[in-house]
Amino acid sequence: ICVIAHVTAIKMPALHRYEEEKFFINSEGRKESVPSIHDPPTKELSVVVPSYNEEDRLPLMMDEAMDFLEKRQKQDPSFTYEVIVVDDGSKDQTTKVAMKYCKKYGSDKVRVLSLVKNRGKGGAVRMGVFISRGKTILMADADGATKFADIEKVEEGLKNLQPWPNQMAISCGSRAHLEKDSIAKRSYFRTLLMYGFHFLVWFLCVKEIRDTQCGFKLFTREAALRTFSTLHVERWAFDVELLYIAQHLRIPIAEVAVNWTEIEGSKLVPFWSWLQMGRDLLFIRLRYMTGAWQLETRKCN
Repeated sequence: ICVIAHVTAIKMPALHRYEEEKFFINSEGRKESVPSIHDPPTKELSVVVPSYNEEDRLPLMMDEAMDFLEKRQKQDPSFTYEVIVVDDGSKDQTTKVAMKYCKKYGSDKVRVLSLVKNRGKGGAVRMGVFISRGKTILMADADGATKFADIEKVEEGLKNLQPWPNQMAISCGSRAHLEKDSIAKRSYFRTLLMYGFHFLVWFLCVKEIRDTQCGFKLFTREAALRTFSTLHVERWAFDVELLYIAQHLRIPIAEVAVNWTEIEGSKLVPFWSWLQMGRDLLFIRLRYMTGAWQLETRKCN
């Protein structure tokens, strides 16, 4: 298995941008070049929302997020933010729905990046992170399963990690405290899959974080740059590799309990998605262990 993992390893997924991905459409319908995470930050907060066929669920999340962020800005005019919706090659009207918020709030606050091809959730988040302008960068799911106001909890978790070594720290939202209630609503088969996945995460990759998969994570700008530019896995198990990378770089990580509600319309296919994630977890460990993958930083072109 080690030999297979090493021989089949792609050193690093292509970070090339298609020409159409080097621009976003502003609220007036004109093209504007995307910024780079390598530039100095010009916003306090960037929110990256990976979206694949989310025309139905995205409005609920965006309404809640924009309401919260606008209220915060009114209370503190020095607070600046942006929300970046990354349409991951959707086949529905996700981009059109997101552009309504761009037109309503302006393209300085809401930006829509439409990817030419589907890259997977991890790939979509990375593309959004690479064009972020924030001092801190929040990854938030498009389904709105996590209450957006809980950003205050993960922000507090980030602050509690100070002083940040090399300006790097990560605060992860966690649903671990809700596990007992969720088990009561799941089938025995899904519960078995969940425990099997948790065991593999603990045994192979990440031992100190109970919930690696909650899509509500806050990064300092430097931590986002270092982890996402090293990332190899672009689909469901990307969160685990991110935290694996962070631990090897000795980036401090906080785990913070957040409110979470299961929203219908998940893209996870219970058995096959878990099988794919299990394979990815094994390959993450083996490929780093055998040197097929390295902790190297690269730019997106």
